[in-house]
Amino acid sequence: MRKGFFRPKVEPVLGVDINDNGIKLIELGRSTGGFSIQGYAAKALPAHAVVDGTLLDLEGVGQALRQALLPLHTSARRAAVAVAGPSVITRVIEMEAGLSDEAMAWKIQMEADQYIPYPLDDVAIDFQVQGPSARGRDWVQVQLAACLREQVEAREAVLALAGLVATVVDVEAFALARACRQDFASFTPGHRVDGAQWAVDGQGMGVACGLALRSFAG
Repeated sequence: MRKGFFRPKVEPVLGVDINDNGIKLIELGRSTGGFSIQGYAAKALPAHAVVDGTLLDLEGVGQALRQALLPLHTSARRAAVAVAGPSVITRVIEMEAGLSDEAMAWKIQMEADQYIPYPLDDVAIDFQVQGPSARGRDWVQVQLAACLREQVEAREAVLALAGLVATVVDVEAFALARACRQDFASFTPGHRVDGAQWAVDGQGMGVACGLALRSFAG
């Protein structure tokens, strides 16, 4: 089942980074120079609420997320969230060029035991063609991402507790890489954001920024 690790969304979403240490979230908008920070926040989590990327205390995480949302004063209810931890699997595979998405999905499911050490019914899978393969023009490289379905469902449940809807599920490493391609200094602080404080906090918001940037993917 594809859960959207790669597929872009056109409507702005909140980037919600839930990790072992706490929650970070950010709302981005467009500006003449690129992007503007409409608001951001961070909130600590109860001890052991998240361990190695696994959400153990859904109610505690949901309550912390509700509290983190308050200072943003945002009406946005769509969110992008990331999965992380040992159950997340990413790898580049090679497939025949010219296959449709449906044919690729079928082929990946038929060969899933080569890539994924879990029963197929227990995992969420997505993929994206990266470009031509070194094997020749008849082959392409495909980025495969998968994780245990319960990890996705736990994050959807936490967001729901805070009144949010998960419209994007990403991989933490992908979100961070997306943020690292941006010049955070060029992000324009919105009227609710202290520019001097953003200069201090910005780099620590990497994953949340990378998630929010999914709103503007092509």
